[in-house]
Amino acid sequence: MKKFIKQVSACIVCFGVMSPVFATNGYFAHGYGTKNKALAGAGVALPQDAMIAATNPAGMVWVGERLDVGLAIFSPSPRSYSVTGAPSNQCGPSGCTFSIGPQSLESENDYFYIPSFAYNWMLSPQSSAGITVYGNGGMNTEWQGGNATYFDGATFVTTPGTYGAGTAGVNLEQLFINANYARKFAGDKASWGLGLIFAYQRFEAQGVASFAPFSSYPTNLSNQGVDSSTGFGLKLGIQGEVTPGLTLAASYQSEMEMSEFDKYKGLFAEQGGFNIPSTWTIGLTYAFANKSKIVFDIQQIMYSDIKAIANPISRLGTACNPQVQPAAGAGCLGASDGAGFGWEDMTIYKIGYQWMTGNDWTWRVGYSQGDQPIPDTETIFNILAPGVIEQHLTFGFTKDLNQQSEFNFAFMYALENSVKGTSAFDPGQQIELEMKQYELEFGYSRKF
Repeated sequence: MKKFIKQVSACIVCFGVMSPVFATNGYFAHGYGTKNKALAGAGVALPQDAMIAATNPAGMVWVGERLDVGLAIFSPSPRSYSVTGAPSNQCGPSGCTFSIGPQSLESENDYFYIPSFAYNWMLSPQSSAGITVYGNGGMNTEWQGGNATYFDGATFVTTPGTYGAGTAGVNLEQLFINANYARKFAGDKASWGLGLIFAYQRFEAQGVASFAPFSSYPTNLSNQGVDSSTGFGLKLGIQGEVTPGLTLAASYQSEMEMSEFDKYKGLFAEQGGFNIPSTWTIGLTYAFANKSKIVFDIQQIMYSDIKAIANPISRLGTACNPQVQPAAGAGCLGASDGAGFGWEDMTIYKIGYQWMTGNDWTWRVGYSQGDQPIPDTETIFNILAPGVIEQHLTFGFTKDLNQQSEFNFAFMYALENSVKGTSAFDPGQQIELEMKQYELEFGYSRKF
């Protein structure tokens, strides 16, 4: 069994690193593990398998010794952008306009495969240790075709590509390995848990070289191949039964200090800095007499703490001087307080319901709602990362195969949503970002 676990872990890690992902709450997943995803990600107070460590490590001590593996087929399709309004082709005191199209494009790459793996060991009836491997999400776009119009120093020119520098897009991949410990207390009615998380992320950008005049490191801005980054963080959790049938829980994940993307230090603020934001979740589970359960969570993602994600694109016009090369100023791309994607914090509300039929079927449904993080003033740069989803509908089930094993299934549909706003670089143009998503996940669990 130990050899089998090592082999599965190695395969999951390799597959997770190599598989691009596009997540649904900004660039965080809507849930972790097949059962949790079927409840729209709700369940910080409902441990059901070893994937609970990704949500609340305190839950691990309640699930017993077990192995859980899953594979999701994810489709963020279509994801598109549309630009209306002819190029203004004007210059003024603040510079010259930069215009896209007008055009409408859909991104390439429609299907992604997302694995997960978890194992929990019971050290005693009151304590456990586990390992949980999962992807936290990412961004993936590839915009082929289109054109952009800009001033080249002598006249306005039109060149191919969304930003006039060929095929444009980004790919961000994140992998988490969570080593966790949990212990019961308060007469075995409550537990606490701690997870040490190793994070690995990879990034690549293409087709944004037209922003080189606004970059502190113009040769480290675009088309530099794949770069990687590593770091560590902590996840803390607690849960307890406060009255018969009612369980409350909370978890917190620290901001993860990641090494810089050196190949893209001219794109991200702080010379390629791209830390992973902190999150917190609180929630409850109520178990009815008929063994059905209702779960409700509130999650907060602190995107505003990460300059590369949160700083507005307007900093290129207010704190960057492109008249010298390389560009000078704290607001230039790659600088200490450089321009970014302008994302705001997200608060997500999740609710799910679970019930049983017979002795071997468990059914789940869920819904989540959150305000997407992109303001309508930030559409032009977020063509690269159109994370505009707000609502998820989910469904799933567990079929017990025998006393030791089970098959799990989850389906997610993220309702189509869009953001439309005036271009930050050409007030005569409107840019609309749009997306909807589907996901199927299949899981297998074995108890020991």
